[in-house]
Amino acid sequence: MSEFTLNAEQRINGLLNFSHDLIKGKNVAELLKSNQEILDAITPKDVIIAFDRLVNMGIPIQEIKTGVNKILNLLYKTLTAYPSVKPGADSFLDYLIRNNLQMESRLKAIRLLNKQINEAPQDMALRERIKNKFLELVDMNRYYQIKENVLFPVLEKYWEEPGCLQIMWSFHDDIRRNINKIIVELDADEFDLKSYNRIVGDIFFNMFAIKFREEKILIPVILETIPDKVLHTMLAESAEIGFPFVQAEPEQRLIEEEQLQSSMVNLQTGIISPEQIRLIFNHLPIDITYVDENDTVQFFSTPAKRIFPRTKAIIGRKVHNCHPPESVHIVDKIVDSFRSGEKDQADFWIKMKEDTILIQYFAVRDEKGNYKGVIEASQEVTQIKKLEGQKRLLDW
Repeated sequence: MSEFTLNAEQRINGLLNFSHDLIKGKNVAELLKSNQEILDAITPKDVIIAFDRLVNMGIPIQEIKTGVNKILNLLYKTLTAYPSVKPGADSFLDYLIRNNLQMESRLKAIRLLNKQINEAPQDMALRERIKNKFLELVDMNRYYQIKENVLFPVLEKYWEEPGCLQIMWSFHDDIRRNINKIIVELDADEFDLKSYNRIVGDIFFNMFAIKFREEKILIPVILETIPDKVLHTMLAESAEIGFPFVQAEPEQRLIEEEQLQSSMVNLQTGIISPEQIRLIFNHLPIDITYVDENDTVQFFSTPAKRIFPRTKAIIGRKVHNCHPPESVHIVDKIVDSFRSGEKDQADFWIKMKEDTILIQYFAVRDEKGNYKGVIEASQEVTQIKKLEGQKRLLDW
């Protein structure tokens, strides 16, 4: 009953101090001895708030992630025993849980095959079977995208302390990166069993850990803080990305289309309707996202083939929260240089499978030169790179 004798602020500060000392390398046994009453009283919401404060202390994200793994391992019994409400059947949270169960079953199937590959590492047929199992897990990327693009923006609106989401997003990136690494490893001519076991160990640990943290921390606090109507909206938004293994029923995936204003818009070089503006943007072979001068996402286009996932939940979100913690400093640097007038454009290009993706950021300024935000434009340019000479005739 210590959670009632210690008030919330005492528990949160106690957990924050314990976590900070653990990350800084103080003796675990001594910390446990002096903090056991606090740790036994911790609630899921305490963890959310304490981790937010930990992030805001400026500790490097990798140090926080290492500490978080140790901290939550020590809190396992307390969080498991916390009485929480089960999400309603066929709700957004229910689909998260059901997809996690499917993920878990796939990991267990891989675990059985891992015993065999350690006994026969040169068995090419066995390596192919394992690779196919990991290829199934690639679909979990859509699950993490739903969390990052649908769930996290809502939590940022309702929670005053959302810093823990940055930690979880970073773990998502670790999982995605390691699954890709293991697929490459299994295809390699020189199979490195030691490297394989290390990467597989990281994948198993992180995927099971994220599942536990969702079900014992994230979901209980969501049920206490987010209205059912909002959760139902998130289920509809998730349909745009699609769950990896268990899909929502069609009638639950219907998304209400907002009515477009009928008035015409004067663009100075022409007068067109909002519907025509939408069609123009969506027929350009470019992903466009607009962030205003207050660093708030205001618009994104929806071309037939999007390069990066977006949902309506991103509207109104701060751009700082739309990127993994490891890369957010780059976004901040771009925005700051645009706002100051130092720069007007930033270009990047990356490989996504066989495609080359050009990502460009442009400063938006009004006629007087006042900063009005940023446009992000992403385009698949593989075919453009191949252009040579001239083409002046229609060939169809």
